Amino acid sequence: MFKPRSGGQDRFLEMKAHDRMIDGKPRQKRLLEYLLLLLWVLMFPWSAVSHSAPVTDLRTLLPNQDLPAGWTRVDGPRVYSNKTLFEHVNGQAILYLSYGFRRSVFVVFQNVREPENQIEVDIYDMGEVLNAFGVFSRFRNDDRPGGVGLDSYLDDRSLLFYRGRYFVMIYATETNATAMKQMAATISAKIGDSFRPPREIDLFPKNGLKAGSIQYFPEGLLGHTFLGRGFQAGYVDKDETNLQVPGREPLLFLAVFKSPKAAKDALTTYKSYVAKKGKVFASTPEAFGSDAWEGEDPYHGQLMVVQRGHHLLGAAGFTGKRGESHLDAFIKNIR
Repeated sequence: MFKPRSGGQDRFLEMKAHDRMIDGKPRQKRLLEYLLLLLWVLMFPWSAVSHSAPVTDLRTLLPNQDLPAGWTRVDGPRVYSNKTLFEHVNGQAILYLSYGFRRSVFVVFQNVREPENQIEVDIYDMGEVLNAFGVFSRFRNDDRPGGVGLDSYLDDRSLLFYRGRYFVMIYATETNATAMKQMAATISAKIGDSFRPPREIDLFPKNGLKAGSIQYFPEGLLGHTFLGRGFQAGYVDKDETNLQVPGREPLLFLAVFKSPKAAKDALTTYKSYVAKKGKVFASTPEAFGSDAWEGEDPYHGQLMVVQRGHHLLGAAGFTGKRGESHLDAFIKNIR
């Protein structure tokens, strides 16, 4: 559950186990790299951002005269840039910056009859739909759609969604799904409807896919810097009796590179890493061709990795032949 917080208070993201490790090392050891990245962003705030999309005044996306009955604005709107974001979300600013954050707007609404009943709204301009989905995917804890935007998450006191280049977070001090959904619908309508989710989402096989588990990482996929950016999704691994197999969560992943050569180099680097840390098997299923290998990873268990063009596709943590079956279906979707 996401807890409401007053403006500027830290909002903590629950990270999965693989998020706390980079190349097998504690994430704390990467702090210096993140600080250097942040310094670069602050010194050159627009250097990594495309200017192709028109700039919208984020305040125009907020509910105004179209607020739910009985609600009024009591704080804001406050606009934040990549230089001032730390004043608002502090510990999570680096996460937003790594996904291409441009700017955000924050406002607080209050129920006229119940002053303690408040709803906070944050709208983040992430520059493009891929980054907006990526941030959304990192905050979503489960598959609880709220019926708004390209995808959404709803619980008793929070509603998250993304649409186009925007990621929206709505928090309530009291349980009030109706008011949150009305505000979300208003914001979504003002953003518009001429947007589609990242195409890579549809590449993951649907059979066994855990709903709401697809995530996008702009760097460090599976905790490895050499895999760069990409997607991963959790799967249900059931045996012949249709029972969930205990142990590591099985997943499929898709690493995206700029060229087939870069993907080939990453395939080789990954194989060398597993050979040192785990075990690389002598043979690989013939159907996957020569640009593939199979092994056992110390963190993800049984592992199969295949190169196709500028992609690396992999299955990790499955038992028996189920990983091979899922990976084969995944590869067919790439073609």
